[in-house]
Amino acid sequence: MALRMRWGVAMPNKKPKTAKKRKQPTRVRVFGRPEKPALKLAGSRRQVAGEIARKRAEAEAAIADARKSHERLREAIDILPQGIVFLDADGRYILWNKKYAEIYNRSSDLFEHGARLEDTIRIGVERGDYPEAIGREQEWIAERLKKLYQPGERHEQTLADGRVILIDERLTEDGGVIGLRVDITELKQREASFRLLFDSNPIPMIVCALDGERILGVNDAALQHYGYSRAEFERLTIRSLQAFDPELPWSGDRSSDEQAARTWKHVRADGALIDLAIYSRQLVYGDQPAVLLALMDITERKRAEARLAFMAQHDGLTGLPNRALLRQQMDEILMHTRRSSDKVAVLVLGLDNFKAVNDTLGHGVGDKLLRGVAKRLKSTLREEDTLARLNSDEFAIVQAGVTRPEDAVLLARRLLEAISDPYLLDGHSVVIGASIGIAISPGDGDESEKLLKNADMALSRAKNDFRGTFSFFEAEMDARAQTRRKIESDLREAIQNDVLRPHYQPLVDLATGRITGLEALVRWPHPERGMISPAEFIPVAEETGLINAVGGLMLRRACMDAAQWPDDVRVAVNLSPLQFRVGNLLSLVMDALKQSGLPPTRLELEITETLLLEKSSQTLATLHALRALGVRISMDDFGTGYSSLSYLRSFPFDKIKIDQSFVRDLAGNPDAQAIVRSIVSLGKGLGVTITAEGVETEAELSCLRNEGCHEGQGFLFSRARPNAEIVSLLQAQRGEGGAALVA
Repeated sequence: MALRMRWGVAMPNKKPKTAKKRKQPTRVRVFGRPEKPALKLAGSRRQVAGEIARKRAEAEAAIADARKSHERLREAIDILPQGIVFLDADGRYILWNKKYAEIYNRSSDLFEHGARLEDTIRIGVERGDYPEAIGREQEWIAERLKKLYQPGERHEQTLADGRVILIDERLTEDGGVIGLRVDITELKQREASFRLLFDSNPIPMIVCALDGERILGVNDAALQHYGYSRAEFERLTIRSLQAFDPELPWSGDRSSDEQAARTWKHVRADGALIDLAIYSRQLVYGDQPAVLLALMDITERKRAEARLAFMAQHDGLTGLPNRALLRQQMDEILMHTRRSSDKVAVLVLGLDNFKAVNDTLGHGVGDKLLRGVAKRLKSTLREEDTLARLNSDEFAIVQAGVTRPEDAVLLARRLLEAISDPYLLDGHSVVIGASIGIAISPGDGDESEKLLKNADMALSRAKNDFRGTFSFFEAEMDARAQTRRKIESDLREAIQNDVLRPHYQPLVDLATGRITGLEALVRWPHPERGMISPAEFIPVAEETGLINAVGGLMLRRACMDAAQWPDDVRVAVNLSPLQFRVGNLLSLVMDALKQSGLPPTRLELEITETLLLEKSSQTLATLHALRALGVRISMDDFGTGYSSLSYLRSFPFDKIKIDQSFVRDLAGNPDAQAIVRSIVSLGKGLGVTITAEGVETEAELSCLRNEGCHEGQGFLFSRARPNAEIVSLLQAQRGEGGAALVA
């Protein structure tokens, strides 16, 4: 066998293969057609393959487009805040978004294309994902699947972690399901909080439809307050509860959902009327717009307001109209009489020696006497006449339809006779007299204030000249009025030229004899008349309103002077009731303290009982604001009013000053001693300082010390002195040994 060499290796020779003959194309005849060569058939196959490739490319492109659309759909539903799921007609998953998976995070590992919702539900029940199913698993699953295949109504589902899911499912045209899932946990918590607040709230509350025709809910407080049962309540409407006004409490042109309170009268089940302040707020109750009403019963407040309104215009002791209401009534009467020839007589009646009754028998008996006098006066008058109490012992009578002065004379005599009969009060037989001043319109004035003023001048003449009778106003009485006008003019000039000066009277500690404070008393050195008594010009200042300027001037000067005194010495400044009516007293005090640098605790403001007669909220608010600054408040002339003890309940005073009428001849007056003893005991109980005014004798001082009175003031210690003398007096007290003013 022949060998051949390859890569240096002998290889056996093989017989070369012969080339195969090329097969000739076969002629094919098809159904009688002319024969074509097989080459043409191969070309057709290539065309078919190309068509298939094209179709395949189109299909792939369509699939790609579908995938892009699917991805866009998924992206679109993934950004939705609600969970979305698509199921086919067999309840199998087709598509769901991220929120759906987040809501069912415990079951999200079960979500697969083609998986059945029923299977995920069953597995979730076995895992305990649905606490509502515990103990009734198969029943719960059946109820859930029924809702799935018969959708159309919303329902709620509670998950194991406490979340509440709102489920809304709808059928598609091909029998599938589109499901919506909303996490309403926060909403349910708010509803639960609202329900808890609503049901347990002590304030009566009602939820009603926006049109007011249906009451949707009431809390227990409303049931108790109105007296209706819950079933009865829900058959009522808001309008049926309203007593008079048919308008809804939340109606009107208001843009805010929460509206201010409106006052309404409502009817209780027992027919009683109650006053309510109704606050309304619009809300969604369940799935419908509604209004929440909070009902504040202000029945007692309205009654209290009515009582306060009555008290503001009536005397608290007798129940008669006070001066303010009397002026209103007089203005109405005078307006009517201007259209006729009738006249109006104004009689001002003052009791004679009434102060003696208070001093000897006490203010309790004095109050009863005043009530008895008011009762007798009222019984003597006609229905068309008007009776009012002006002050402590003065009454005013307005007699309408007067045709001649004799009509007023006859009435005055009847009044004096009615009053003169004895009064039996607390075992005492009390006899009191009276004097009357008369002014008649239009000759003596055609305005209420002028008539009262002229009648009061006539009363002064009756008391001074005769007492126990009556006197008509006469033109000669204007002479004194002219004198007062002169005082007013000079006083204005004195204020403008800064002539008024404070003098200071010491307040002495009765235990140590040392000066603890000084009361500022205004003095007016007149260039022609010399030193004018405050008793002469202070009433004029109060009548003309100049008291505000005088008081402000004295306050500033007193604070400036006191700032130079020792730190343990206070200054006391008197305030007129008129200063409170201006409304700037608080700022006036603050400015005086700031300018002088005087600490508020060293300032003491003295007020009289007449200030509290009105008991206005403004007055009490100002007093409380002053006390909050640190300023001390003192009640001056305690015991001279008709209801001193009641005033101690109106405001927490720091000091009570016993009026000098109780101190005068104290050593020889057992009744006065008893009164002083009671006041001192009262002061100790209230924790306030007691100061006795008008101390003039050693005997009075000894009695006051024995009764435990804290401070004294009067001529026994010192008269009122200019500041220069006071400075010397205080320097002597601070000198070596600290000499006391009294032993």
